[in-house]
Amino acid sequence: MALDQLYEPVRTWFTTTFGEPTPAQAQGWPAIASGEHTLILAPTGSGKTLAAFLSGIDSLVRPAPEGAAPRGEQGTRIVYVSPLRALAVDVDKNLRAPLAGIRLAAERLGVPAYEPTVGMRTGDTSPAERRALARRPPDILITTPESLYLMLTSSARDTLRDVQQVIVDEIHALAGTKRGAHLALTLERLEEITARPPQRIGLSATQRPLDEIARFLGGYHDDGTARPVTIVDAGVRKPLEIEVIVPVDDMGALGEIVDEPVPGSAAAGPVRSSIWPSIHPRLLELVQSHRSTIIFVNARRLAERLASRLNELAAEQAVERGGDPDAPPVELVKAHHGSLSRERRLQIEDELKTGRLRGLVATSSLELGIDMGAVDLVVQVESPGAVSRGLQRVGRAGHQVGEPSRGKFFPKHRSDLVEAATVVQRMRLGLIEATRYPRNPLDVLAQQIVAMCALDEWPV
Repeated sequence: MALDQLYEPVRTWFTTTFGEPTPAQAQGWPAIASGEHTLILAPTGSGKTLAAFLSGIDSLVRPAPEGAAPRGEQGTRIVYVSPLRALAVDVDKNLRAPLAGIRLAAERLGVPAYEPTVGMRTGDTSPAERRALARRPPDILITTPESLYLMLTSSARDTLRDVQQVIVDEIHALAGTKRGAHLALTLERLEEITARPPQRIGLSATQRPLDEIARFLGGYHDDGTARPVTIVDAGVRKPLEIEVIVPVDDMGALGEIVDEPVPGSAAAGPVRSSIWPSIHPRLLELVQSHRSTIIFVNARRLAERLASRLNELAAEQAVERGGDPDAPPVELVKAHHGSLSRERRLQIEDELKTGRLRGLVATSSLELGIDMGAVDLVVQVESPGAVSRGLQRVGRAGHQVGEPSRGKFFPKHRSDLVEAATVVQRMRLGLIEATRYPRNPLDVLAQQIVAMCALDEWPV
């Protein structure tokens, strides 16, 4: 699908907003427009989400063919599956701007264009909102694997009978797990109820080997043969500016006793040297010298503690510079993790995007493709444990086409230093770990069979 094949308002909006398509879009559109199942590998900030959506949006905004039901009365046509609720919220926001832009372009051109509706169904969706989605199904549904499963196991499945496309984002985060196997069966159940098999589109920046992920995405025919999937490898490595920082002179001295215990019945144990007094000032300096920073840690408790300590340190510095010691403290950074409520997460993300907050200390809750706006720097405290995870996290910085991603890694001890150095080296070389999807997990199959038989009778 070249630009000149797009409906005029869609083409006008795209060229006015972006000018030229990115490699992921230019290579992905022909396969998607032809109806083939398509797997796209492209770096973060390469426009691959729009590559997946634009063909479907183009077909939705055009006037309905003669004899077809009017637009808005055809049920959900596109299902976008996100592994994270927070990512689903972000895509929902980012979809509304293109749809409004296309409508305005159509008004200026004086041609008809339908503005597709967008709905979201996740674990955060209230019962009232779910009922509204069932009464008036959106043209584009943004959901998670679990919520799609629940919809197919209820009367809400009737709203999915006209689905034509399923987009699975960050597919690498699902493929190698039983959660991915569960989604694979859910997609087969969706195919069972739709008028025609939906086109499947998979997206990720960190997926290897591509043929294995393609088999997972496409699934298998009843005769056991794999469905053909077109692989679009637009994975030109994104420029990385990354380094490992050791904030102490001798990591071998960490844990040594620096203060012997005082004798007595209430005496505490010996005081040992720690890396944290050296890490905290360096992290604060990095946050203060950038407009927006995400600090990734590997545990929720550490995220809370580290955010609190950085704010305390910033307050102490302010007093040393002559600030009012009785003034209420200003939060420089906040913690972000999966235990926060939806409202709290959205509030914190908005504060970072609008510049009211200088940084976030996050767990994997912000690891995937959330567009946090102009994040300048990503800091990783402790090795991320995997090359793919390191690339995903550092990719949050410079999340625009052509922008380098900047990252700093702070190891906590000697063995962590070895691992962090290895991960960073392999990130630079693009040597991502291989993924293998689970074969025949019977517990997942049993759960899906129970769900299927709750609604219908099935022959053995």
